[in-house]
Amino acid sequence: MTSTAQRQQSIGVAAAAAAYLVWGLFPLYFHALQGVPAGEVLAHRVAWSALFMAALVTALRRWPTVLLQLRRPGVMRTLTASALLISTNWLVYIWAVQSGRVLEASLGYFITPLVSVLLGVVFLREPLSRRQVAAVALAAAGVLWMVLRVGKVPWVALTLAGSFGLYGLLRKQVPVDAVAGLLAEVVVLAPLAVGWLLWLTWRGAGHLGSSPGVTALLTLTGVVTAVPLLLFAMGVRRLSLATAGLLLYLNPTTQFALAVWRFGEAFTISHAVAFGCIWASLALYSSEAILRRTGE
Repeated sequence: MTSTAQRQQSIGVAAAAAAYLVWGLFPLYFHALQGVPAGEVLAHRVAWSALFMAALVTALRRWPTVLLQLRRPGVMRTLTASALLISTNWLVYIWAVQSGRVLEASLGYFITPLVSVLLGVVFLREPLSRRQVAAVALAAAGVLWMVLRVGKVPWVALTLAGSFGLYGLLRKQVPVDAVAGLLAEVVVLAPLAVGWLLWLTWRGAGHLGSSPGVTALLTLTGVVTAVPLLLFAMGVRRLSLATAGLLLYLNPTTQFALAVWRFGEAFTISHAVAFGCIWASLALYSSEAILRRTGE
C-alpha cells in the first residue's frame, strides 16, 4: 500500500470511527432532553437540520450540483419515502432513550446489518451464503429467546432495525450524495416540523426558551444530526466494506455500555443469552465480509 493510500485509509478510519462514536453517544444527548416530548425534539431536529444543511450547501457553493441531482426522475419521490423512514427511526430512538430503553435501542442497531442482508435477499435478489444464513438464524433465535424469556416483543429494536434497513435500501437506489440526500429529506419534512413547533408555541407548550440549556440542546440538534452523517460519508468512501462494517459496531456497543453502566438498565441472564446470539451472528456476518475482501 502506498503512503497516499495509507493516509487516505487513516483518514477514512478516523472519520468513520468518529461518526459511529458520536452516534453511540447520542443517548447522553437525548437523555439530557428528557423533559421535552420526543415529538417536539424530532421537530426541532428536522427544522434545525434543514437550516444547517441549507447553510452548508450555500457555504460550499454546491447548490447547482445538489439541484441537478435532485431533479433527476424519481429522486424526490424516493427521498420523500426515505425521509418518512428516517424520521420514524429518529422518533422511536428519541422516545426509547427518554423512556429508559437504551439497551433495546442498542439491540436494534446490532441487528440492523442482518436486517439489511434479509432486505437484500427479498428486494434485490441477493444470494445468501451459508455463513449469512447461519448469522440470520442466530439473530432470529436471539430475538425469539427475548420474546419467550423476557416476555415481550422487542418492538423498539425491531422498529429501529427495520426502519433503518429500509432507509438504507432506498438510499442505495437513489443516485445522490450524502449532502444532497439529507438536505432533501429534512426539507421535505421541514414544513410539518415547523408547523408543529409553531402550534406548540401558540399553545404555550413549546420548550424552546424554557431554559438556556434546553434551548442550546434543541438548536444544536441540526449540527449533531448532520456532522456525523457527513463524517460517515467521508469515511466510507476511503474504506473497504469489511473495515466499514466492523467499525459500525462502535455505535451499538457504545450505546450498550451506556445503557448498562451509565443509565443502570437491567441486564439479566435472559438478556445475556439473547445478546450472545446476536453477537455470535455478527461474528459470522463480519467474518464473511472479511473473507470476501481477502479473497479466501
